[in-house]
Amino acid sequence: MAAANGLKVGDRAPAFHAAASPGGKKIRLSQFKGEKHVVLYFYPRDNTPGCTTEACDFRDASVDFDASDVVILGVSTDSVESHEKFTDKFELPFPLIADEKHEIAEKYGVWVEKNMYGKKSMGILRSTFLIDKQGKIARIWRRVKVNGHVSAVQEALAELG
Repeated sequence: MAAANGLKVGDRAPAFHAAASPGGKKIRLSQFKGEKHVVLYFYPRDNTPGCTTEACDFRDASVDFDASDVVILGVSTDSVESHEKFTDKFELPFPLIADEKHEIAEKYGVWVEKNMYGKKSMGILRSTFLIDKQGKIARIWRRVKVNGHVSAVQEALAELG
């Protein structure tokens, strides 16, 4: 399953270093290498219905992810301040990365032209990448439908072992 930018399962996940909630601390993908699988999910906007449901679904399953040596990282173009409010409001136990210049989204091929009600604009394509402990992409979900998505990610993780 290749992305528009050519990313596919088995490729090394593109590196990033960015500010995240809580507190604007910097997160590097490489800090998890050799220790944790990473669920890197891209979503369009804090506090919108689908994005809130997705974040809360990951929140509700976070104990299971933690027990499986998995870190969840959410990414949108919202600011750290917006992420802080979103995290506090919904008690999210995982970091949200502020990709305000959409650099990470571009590396992962999820910064795309969208067409809503005839109006074209650039935005994030809701997508999830499962990155194994070696830093390679194990699964890619594009055009994610929120309902049932977290279960699909958990099933893929079970296959990774």
